Amino acid sequence: MNLRRAAGGRPLVIGHRGAAAVAPENTLASLEAAVAARVDLVEFDVSPGLRLAHSAGEAPDEGISLDDALEFLTAHGVGAHVDVKLPGYEDSVLEAIDRHGLRERALVSTAYAATSRRFAAIAPGLPVAIGYPRDRLGVSSLRWPVPVKSAGAIALRQAMPARVPLLLRWARANTLSLHHALCSRAAVATAHRFGAPVFAWTVNDAADVRRVAAAGVDGIVSDDPESALATLLAL
Repeated sequence: MNLRRAAGGRPLVIGHRGAAAVAPENTLASLEAAVAARVDLVEFDVSPGLRLAHSAGEAPDEGISLDDALEFLTAHGVGAHVDVKLPGYEDSVLEAIDRHGLRERALVSTAYAATSRRFAAIAPGLPVAIGYPRDRLGVSSLRWPVPVKSAGAIALRQAMPARVPLLLRWARANTLSLHHALCSRAAVATAHRFGAPVFAWTVNDAADVRRVAAAGVDGIVSDDPESALATLLAL
């Protein structure tokens, strides 16, 4: 699957955990909402046990299995962005993707280099994104362009262009999934020089959508994909 957007084309729009803004995340309802919003891919978490959940202890009341999710997306002709939350069950995730014939329309992401390296070994050519950061510094709570008070976040953003090559090589990843506050033209351009598309997460504000699109990202992950798509189409 080619994740790089053509020059002048809009970034892909990915429904985060389905469409968490309008339905409980990681549920069939959230997948339905994302598909209705005309997303390019639906993103959701897969915990050990192949359930849609951020962790085994955080499964939603209306939770479904990975097979259920992939069957639904296959029937609607929509791609899957599968976020693998922990190392150790990569083979089972790939087997499920293959059972539904989705390898050509699937992106796998993870915050763990060990998981990314495992997918690179068992599925050469599969788009595999390394997510950054794992949010030890609370970066995901930051908003842009409100002044950033976290020294750690400022340092991360400034360091990203230099870190990108090391991160991709260490994880053996071919795609970069970067928190939107750390996206810059320099970081995106560096990833592109290494042939890696860049996805910005999780982008819910229209101003942030416009900013990361201007930075050249290839995909935008959003809780409200319908609004993100409308913002992009208005550019």
